Amino acid sequence: MKSFCSLLATFAILAFPAFAADPERAVVQIFTFSQEADWDEPWKFGPLRRSSGTGFVIKGRRIMTNAHVVSWARQLMVKRYQDPRPYLARVVFVGHDCDLALLEVEDSQFYNGVEPLEFGTLPKVRSTVVTYGYPAGGEQISYTRGVVSRIELQTYAHIGNRSLLGVQTDAAINPGNSGGPVIQDDKVIGVAFQGMPGLENAGFFIPPPVIQHFLDDIQDGKYDGFPSAGIRTAPLQNAAYRRKLKLPDDDRGVRVDSIIPGTPAEQVLRPDDVILQVGRYPVGSDGSIVYEGNRMALAMAVQEAQHGHKVPVKIWRDGTEQSVALPVEVSANDKVLGNQYDLPPRYFVYAGLVFTPLSLDYLKTFGRSWSDTAGAELTYELFYRRHESPKTLRAEPIVLSTVLADSINANFRIRGRAMVDKINGIRIERLEDVIRAFENPSNGQHVVEFLPKNTFECLERSEADKANAEILKTYGIQRDRRL
Repeated sequence: MKSFCSLLATFAILAFPAFAADPERAVVQIFTFSQEADWDEPWKFGPLRRSSGTGFVIKGRRIMTNAHVVSWARQLMVKRYQDPRPYLARVVFVGHDCDLALLEVEDSQFYNGVEPLEFGTLPKVRSTVVTYGYPAGGEQISYTRGVVSRIELQTYAHIGNRSLLGVQTDAAINPGNSGGPVIQDDKVIGVAFQGMPGLENAGFFIPPPVIQHFLDDIQDGKYDGFPSAGIRTAPLQNAAYRRKLKLPDDDRGVRVDSIIPGTPAEQVLRPDDVILQVGRYPVGSDGSIVYEGNRMALAMAVQEAQHGHKVPVKIWRDGTEQSVALPVEVSANDKVLGNQYDLPPRYFVYAGLVFTPLSLDYLKTFGRSWSDTAGAELTYELFYRRHESPKTLRAEPIVLSTVLADSINANFRIRGRAMVDKINGIRIERLEDVIRAFENPSNGQHVVEFLPKNTFECLERSEADKANAEILKTYGIQRDRRL
């Protein structure tokens, strides 16, 4: 009898590994109480909102989830599987570009009996995965099985202007699932993070290479992000042009079309260089590489590196193959082109005139059709000038967001949503220039000039100075600036 029971126990262990039976014990529900900034009236915050998401415990007594689950959080609460008690949590690291975050719970009892989940490797297309989470704010955990259908660079909706490695599955990923683990062979091979409007039976998860890059990045105590090469490339599939460059007929290489000013790429690359290989990846003539059996954009080869590292690159220059070390960095220059989080906007208020930096977040206050209603000047200044006329680009374009009505500005024709060119003859490059310009008026008058037609408005300095404090009080603005 004893040997028979031992045999049954052995069979149970082999058939049902202990870890595989209850990974849900490491999956938590997250409740977020958040307030977003108001980019049109930048001294304000929106109403307090309650939302929910999912996370899971990893080694080091931390909870991994999505950045968008905890953005703008005023308070975070987490609940364990089948445990009614809520625990306070806090964000310790957040990567908005890769939509990942790590939380900590100070109460050590939270971790009692919880085995952290381990990470696996990038799954294969057509393999099966299971998504764990709390969709639609339900109290019970949900399990959804699906098949990996595609692996490629995806636009991460949270940041809006970054494309990183993403995995598509037909497992349902609904609001509340965000941040939950995607499991295969008892290991986490992804973090559920977004769906796609209009695409049925499709969800996306963040795969292990992106997760590991995030975890490696924070080892020094801060998060830098995913670097870029600082170049723009063009395909090289024209046979005649390839012969002109004396390139081998091997369908390899893309041409460096331009180099982004101020990036480290200026040190080692030139326009018309041909990129043949980045790291260990040969580059196709269409600008793609093969990564783990999946063909995708060249950017993936650069994103494997950390901020400040050098990537070995083989190039074709002057008819010969050469090797260079390309420094890669995380750039903050295009931060205003994406969605911004956790840091409220900068602003300055004087005599009822509200000045704030131009950004995508600001343009979105114009409504859903902001690209049509914002006007050509604002759109061009934010998105296109950096490419077409980089030498004239302002470090931080400033707009007159709104005019707070008062007798001092009653005769203003321009009531807001206008690009500021100069104030008192000083070209406005950043918000600090606005403050400096108002401190030095000419002839006792302030002259504010706007683009594109150099229209202008005037204020009497003495009257504006007297009215300023009362205007701030009337509109409930405690401080005239946030820098």
